[in-house]
Amino acid sequence: MEQPEPIEAFIIALPETAGSALYGIVDVLSATGTLWQELVGEGEGGTLIRPRIVSLNRKPFCCGNAIPVSPDLDLATAATAELIILPELWLAPTDDLSDRYRELKEWLVQRYHDGSTIYSACSGSVLLAASGLLEGREATSHWGYEDLFRRSFPRVRFKPDPNLVFADPSGRIVTAGGATSWHDLAIHIISRHCSPGEAMRIAKVYLLKWHCEGQLPYASLMRRQPHADSAVRRAEDWLARHFREANAVSGAVAACGIPERSLKRRFKTATGATLMRYVQNLRIEDAKRLLETERGPSEDVASAVGYENAAFFRRLFKRCTGLTPGQYRQMFQPVAHAANAAAD
Repeated sequence: MEQPEPIEAFIIALPETAGSALYGIVDVLSATGTLWQELVGEGEGGTLIRPRIVSLNRKPFCCGNAIPVSPDLDLATAATAELIILPELWLAPTDDLSDRYRELKEWLVQRYHDGSTIYSACSGSVLLAASGLLEGREATSHWGYEDLFRRSFPRVRFKPDPNLVFADPSGRIVTAGGATSWHDLAIHIISRHCSPGEAMRIAKVYLLKWHCEGQLPYASLMRRQPHADSAVRRAEDWLARHFREANAVSGAVAACGIPERSLKRRFKTATGATLMRYVQNLRIEDAKRLLETERGPSEDVASAVGYENAAFFRRLFKRCTGLTPGQYRQMFQPVAHAANAAAD
């Protein structure tokens, strides 16, 4: 039986690109149809996807962490491909790419209109948003870029929780979440464009994990926003020390010396969170730390962070992280123990 032509996949590389994601995607997609077959003796198989690195020009350069890149194609010669993939970019949480890569943005829009399916991993979706392709559509990225999307791309319906989001009903724009979300993206691409069976084989060979739990368990609930409101900053500093106390909100108001209603309004404007939500986030982050390192029952954890009602704490924890306290401990304590063992 004649082997079909491999699917063309253009993988975009820029100076900001994370080398681990770039070459991880190249390696995994290149192995589709051949690696499992060689390992288990099922014959030679045949390459199913042909990834090619595309950049602004053909000149070799270094991407993130000084990893060398030699592009296969530039924008002028990369005319058509069934798949276009934007790997993770090393971007500051305030960098919306609005002031660069105009030619690449226009190229992406044209490729989409020509019929290509476009995928992004992690912060690659920031480039997609800057191109305008996500306007009025749902998208995800690393949870750390939620505020960037809220400020710079308010018409993008940002979803911080899922590991994959389809931007349109046809599925021709798909965004993936956190830094290793390229694993999920690779499994999805292989399953969709080759076969579910081949995706499972590749996942087994590379030990790729499908993050069915989404991003919530990994996200930090506390990200201090830059602002110039001194009263709000005093409240944040006071709460960092006293968030476990029973009347933390009223205590913060007293510490600031301004009317409660005024502080609550200014706090929400400066931080994006209500005072009560801010206290809850501090408490849940502290609970996560305890669950990662301690072995006591969740009731003790609840009490330690300021909740006497253990049932309420469990419900709140599940809402904030997507996991029960027990599930969270089971997921993250082995990581902490492994780190401690390595240090010893």
